[in-house]
Amino acid sequence: MNLIEEKDGLVSKSKKIINIYIVFLFAVVWFSYYNQFVFGTNRIAGGVVSVGIYFIIYNYFAKLYRAYKIGTYKISEIIFSQFLAIGLSDTVLYVECCLVSHHYVNILPGFATAGIQILGMVVWAVYTKQYFVRYIEANDTLIMYGGENAGEFVHKLKRKYEHLFRIQEIVNIEECTVEELHGKIDQYDTVILYEVSKGYRTSTMEYCIEHQKNLYITPRISDIILQGFKERTLIDTPLFKYEYHYLDTKEYRTKRMFDLTVSLLALVLTAVPMLLTAMAIKLEDRGPVFFKQDRCTANGKVFAIIKFRSMVPNAEKQGTVIPCTDHDPRITKVGGVIRRFRIDELPQIFNIIRGDMSVVGPRPERVEHVKRYCEEVPEFAYRMRVKGGLTGYAQIFGKYNTSAYDKLKLDLMYIENQSLLLDLKMIMLTVKTLFIAESTEGFEEEKSKLIGKWDAEG
Repeated sequence: MNLIEEKDGLVSKSKKIINIYIVFLFAVVWFSYYNQFVFGTNRIAGGVVSVGIYFIIYNYFAKLYRAYKIGTYKISEIIFSQFLAIGLSDTVLYVECCLVSHHYVNILPGFATAGIQILGMVVWAVYTKQYFVRYIEANDTLIMYGGENAGEFVHKLKRKYEHLFRIQEIVNIEECTVEELHGKIDQYDTVILYEVSKGYRTSTMEYCIEHQKNLYITPRISDIILQGFKERTLIDTPLFKYEYHYLDTKEYRTKRMFDLTVSLLALVLTAVPMLLTAMAIKLEDRGPVFFKQDRCTANGKVFAIIKFRSMVPNAEKQGTVIPCTDHDPRITKVGGVIRRFRIDELPQIFNIIRGDMSVVGPRPERVEHVKRYCEEVPEFAYRMRVKGGLTGYAQIFGKYNTSAYDKLKLDLMYIENQSLLLDLKMIMLTVKTLFIAESTEGFEEEKSKLIGKWDAEG
């Protein structure tokens, strides 16, 4: 058994163990208490169906929140992902029980069972992760890079995934002959192609696939745009046709209705927290409650984005952009709390209602940066084919110090695959993101790059 099969086998076994544990406990409390309120007749068959539904819902949320990522997630992330999957699954079935029975059903048996589920899950997560790190060997890895140096990428890989990738060699693919490249590839289990040009990449990929290497590549902008094509056949010739999803009038109207529904519901749910936040900001320093700034959205349209003020008044002296870092003295006490839980972003609900923004989409960029970005990276204009959003791919899958070029790729991945179902998925993933602290490590260095500049309010 090779290393890949061994890792996959461990993940598969651990997934089965936690599934059996979680679903079994649910089945016990459902059959012993809740089932009687839902089914007057055919209780056994109805109970089995309910357990089956629970299994499907739990697995959906577990996959959505990547709760089985033993190898790549930290223990705390695995536990939190599982916590969300268990909590949401239990809640859905409890609400179903109350709705079907037409009255409030005692929540305590379910609450106690959820506690036991979570306790056992924590033990499972800690033991499985420790076993993985201790007994599963890392892959001997070769990194091949193109014109751009891979130093920062290698640093992140070593810091976060040293237990998965044992980096043995880093080579510039453009400085090696074909024979030298093939000789190097033959020595290692895993090959990572980092920002390699198409010519070198195609031939290297073919060789790696032919020799069944564990292969990773960083996509180029053109690769991501290809996701917007659909298969077509002209007589007997296969074709790809670009679909222009973001120009579809019907889909636009559907997305607008979705935005209004979600934003109005969010406004109702967050009205009290927003009122309390506004009062806290005003009481702390008597300054303005809101922070406004001109941003660009679809087709370069300019609008004023609204946030709760989290810094001292006039944090940007004479309009100079000063990146925000950890322990920034300009952040107020209230600001530190609301930034931690993204509460400062809530007033953008009004931007969505007015039609300036969508719930899901690329984050709208500062006006003074857009023209400059497009000159340096022409593909940047692609992200303004749709409205800016409150949340999106870059906010969910990226970090605060993710390079802006990688954030651009993430935003384009959303644009080329956008749909109502994807928007729903992004909203559910945002729930998890709200409780994960972002790192600003390496932020100052990134800020020195052109596309790495972001506004002081974040």
